[in-house]
Amino acid sequence: MEMKNLTGGENLQTIAELDCSEEFTREVHGELVFLSVINTFLSITAFLGNTLILVALRKDTSIHPSSKLLYRNLAITDLCVGIILEPLSVAYWTSVVNERWDICHYADLISYFAGVTLCSMSLITLTAISVDRLLALLLGLRYRQVVTLKRTRLIAIGGWIVSIFGASSFFLNSFIVSLYVYIVTAFCLVTTICAYTKIFMSLRHNQIHGQNHVVQGQSSQVNTLNKARYRKAVYSALWVQVTLVICYLPYVIAEALTPQREMPLSTYLALQFTGTLVHLNSSLNPFLYCWKITEVRQAVKETLQQLHFCT
Repeated sequence: MEMKNLTGGENLQTIAELDCSEEFTREVHGELVFLSVINTFLSITAFLGNTLILVALRKDTSIHPSSKLLYRNLAITDLCVGIILEPLSVAYWTSVVNERWDICHYADLISYFAGVTLCSMSLITLTAISVDRLLALLLGLRYRQVVTLKRTRLIAIGGWIVSIFGASSFFLNSFIVSLYVYIVTAFCLVTTICAYTKIFMSLRHNQIHGQNHVVQGQSSQVNTLNKARYRKAVYSALWVQVTLVICYLPYVIAEALTPQREMPLSTYLALQFTGTLVHLNSSLNPFLYCWKITEVRQAVKETLQQLHFCT
């Protein structure tokens, strides 16, 4: 995934010429072949893992429909990484190695567009999940009335529209898409941090309050079970969020340290390898769902058992 940050009026042409230059890339063919093999494997795991998660989420009925829709949207985004973005990246690297410069230019530009679209959509979806968990805590019994499936669907569609139009601005001016990426990233991170901070402060306050006012009876037991289930859902979403930050952060650092007008070969390789780490996130998420969400894990087991039986 290429996210260059060069300046000047001919950015689009400069990036394409640099990424598809024989003089610039002739010394890194071995590294590009290695990246192609790794991303081919990641493409397969992302496709299989997220397809299985989508089937499991379709079967599960215990998760609130709005929350399920957000997880399905994130799984679809990761699935698109596996079937669109990673094959495009492999096409770019193999075209460089085989010196197919006509294919290289198109693969490089389209993979950039797909990368910005899918990465920003992942950030937006995870931000929506954090806000959804906060609303579940603040609204209580009113949560199901306020956070409806229709409203959540509109938010998901709006996220896709914003991501596609934001990435499309690259074909007009690379400065606009860089500004878009910075704004979306900052907004999503600030919103997510504020949401989880509020959640954990409220949980801490409720825990202290509950220790000071012990209430006997069945209603207290039900309330305790609901809080335990909510806390588990929050930690599950937080694990997905932290994993994304870990996978994205090296690329963000490499991008931030990229010179404005010229790029050393070492920086180019750093962007390629850290971009692969971004792709890895789409293969890790299905394992996180199975590990942290009991209902999804059970649905995945049942799906695998049915596939085994059919085979």
